[in-house]
Amino acid sequence: MSKVVYYLILLVLLVTGCNGKKEKGNTAAMDTIPDMIMQIQECSRLYTAEVHVHKIVTHQDEKTLKGHFLGHNISWDIPATERKIAIPMDATLKAYIDFSQFTENNIRRKGNTIEIILPDPRIVLTSSRINYQEIKRDIAPLRGNYSDKELSDYEQQGRRQIIRQLPESGILNLARDNAARILIPIIEMTGYRENNITISFRKNFTGSDIPSLLDNSNVEHGKDK
Repeated sequence: MSKVVYYLILLVLLVTGCNGKKEKGNTAAMDTIPDMIMQIQECSRLYTAEVHVHKIVTHQDEKTLKGHFLGHNISWDIPATERKIAIPMDATLKAYIDFSQFTENNIRRKGNTIEIILPDPRIVLTSSRINYQEIKRDIAPLRGNYSDKELSDYEQQGRRQIIRQLPESGILNLARDNAARILIPIIEMTGYRENNITISFRKNFTGSDIPSLLDNSNVEHGKDK
């Protein structure tokens, strides 16, 4: 079994061109949807959430003899060949929303209410790191130590587990909520009241959706020696 601890960190969002441009002394609000769309598009790639994950990746194996005797398959675990390992792993993931293609199709209006359908979030695994000094091993006398390749394979296994469990971390909800904090002031400038504004994704994303949301263009690998 592996142990996963999630830490949610609210990003300090330093976004230029995403706060509704105003000339000095000008308090007039935007009064058209096209103006609002233009302001939102200027947010471009908006990083809205960051998650730090600490995970313990575990593995256990032993040598086994397998054969066929009197028409039966047999399997026998060889004594004194068991190995166990626990690998502490840290990873950082960020979520962003790309507003560059935001259009009127992302807006639903009904009377005095307005709903903004956010573009699908994108998730970047920016770093993953094994703390080699804190790896715990229990290796029987007849077994060899774990190889670098095996440790690398277990790191990849841990990364896959972290990604599969992302919906449980709350990163998608955090991305939506922080996007709302940026967008609501822009929308209010068009005359809508805050309690009549809804910010949502097109669906509730699950673990099966995560692979389609991954952005693998900026993955870094780190190792503690």
